[in-house]
Amino acid sequence: MANLAIGFILLVCALFIALDLIQLGLARKQQINDTNVAVANIARALQRHADDTLKSTDVSLIGMIKLIETEGTGPRGLGHLATLMSQNANALPQVHAYFAYDEHGRSLVDSTPLYVQQNVSDRDYFMFHRNNPSRDAYVGPLIKNRTTGSWIITVSRRLDHPDGSFAGVIMAALDLEYFKTFYDTFDIGKEGVIFLGMNKGTVLVRRPLYEQYVGKSMIDTPIFRDHVSKNASGLVTFRSTIDNQIRLTAYDHLQHYPLYVFVALSKEEALSGWVEDTIMHACGIAILVLTLSLLGLRLVRQIKLRARTEVSLREARDSLNELNATLQRLALEDGLTGLANRRHFDLALQEELSRATRNASSLALIMIDVDRFKQYNDIYGHAAGDECLRQIGRAVKKVQRRSGDLAARYGGEELAVLLPDTNLAAALGIAEQLRQTIDALQIAHAGNPIGNVTVSAGIDALMPARADDLPETLIRQADQALYQAKKQGRNQVCAATDLA
Repeated sequence: MANLAIGFILLVCALFIALDLIQLGLARKQQINDTNVAVANIARALQRHADDTLKSTDVSLIGMIKLIETEGTGPRGLGHLATLMSQNANALPQVHAYFAYDEHGRSLVDSTPLYVQQNVSDRDYFMFHRNNPSRDAYVGPLIKNRTTGSWIITVSRRLDHPDGSFAGVIMAALDLEYFKTFYDTFDIGKEGVIFLGMNKGTVLVRRPLYEQYVGKSMIDTPIFRDHVSKNASGLVTFRSTIDNQIRLTAYDHLQHYPLYVFVALSKEEALSGWVEDTIMHACGIAILVLTLSLLGLRLVRQIKLRARTEVSLREARDSLNELNATLQRLALEDGLTGLANRRHFDLALQEELSRATRNASSLALIMIDVDRFKQYNDIYGHAAGDECLRQIGRAVKKVQRRSGDLAARYGGEELAVLLPDTNLAAALGIAEQLRQTIDALQIAHAGNPIGNVTVSAGIDALMPARADDLPETLIRQADQALYQAKKQGRNQVCAATDLA
């Protein structure tokens, strides 16, 4: 019997050890998977940031070209161009300065405080545009500012004479410190790495060791040669040839420009929490085995304790995953109405305006405001006001036509509905449907003459959207139309074209 008891205790101990090793293996795999997801998300965010940064700069260059084509390069035209350059340079933090050159590479005007005449006919971007009739943007190689010593890259476009011949170049100089400062905000651990590079292999920004690597080439490194240069995006685990660190890596090429972003997190750091858990588990198993060897009668109690511990660990992991999912949703969702929040709306408006400009399609915006909402809060209280907004939010969701439409809480009791590829007439129909749907809710409102909650709406549409259209213009026109609807008695829809 004693031998049986000893054999039983040894068997149970062996089973515990085996099960714990399996659990630790699964936990290690899950930790690596979670890190891969995190590094891929960072890479996508950085790719989007870089693409949007270059796109906003490129859009400003297009506006300047339109100005030159309209007013020419006489004193009046250059004066207006200088003003526009200065305004854009102040508005876009990534832009160090703007420059315009004639067909001989001589300076026409720039946005710097002290205008300096120079000739850039030997610059890469100038020779590219002179030799290529394309009007597309060109991202040039690294240039070191001779005055400040900072590194810049150029985004440029070709200027043509009316007959189509080469007329010069208009260029924006982007300060790489802008990207470096942004990348410094990410927590990538002590051994993490962020790259911004050109598709030709040149490193533009590296975190850390920015000054040491800017301008270096990665073309001969295995990660660039075997992965980055061959695929649009990807996830790969590799050992660095520089510091021999194994890193979990994600890379993503920009959609519209010849650049890529590269994010790598140390595998050792990613698994540091798992290692600590492994040590704790090992200590626990050792104590458990010793206890079982001495006190076999406590076997059942120890099994139950372990089961409770595993359940607690799973619940903690599930709670953490649920919290992460909630945080991701709340980042772009209004917590009260369930609609998109203001940040989501601003991003969508900029993206849809860019798309509408490229496709020469229409873009409509409906601004909605709850009539006499302050009186509603005064009469029924803020809790009832919140419930009123929730009901209105649900009603607005039901009226959305397509997946591309976006309804958002713009602020307070004001809502906004963004309608891509929609003209003014169609937007009027949707706005009226929204007004009627909310009116049909019959939410009692003693402070409103009609007796229930109503809304007023203002509409504007860009038909079609143009390169010089700004999101602020569309919002302002729709808001003015909303004000006109309020002025005319509320509970109605007014279009920007109805304004006097």
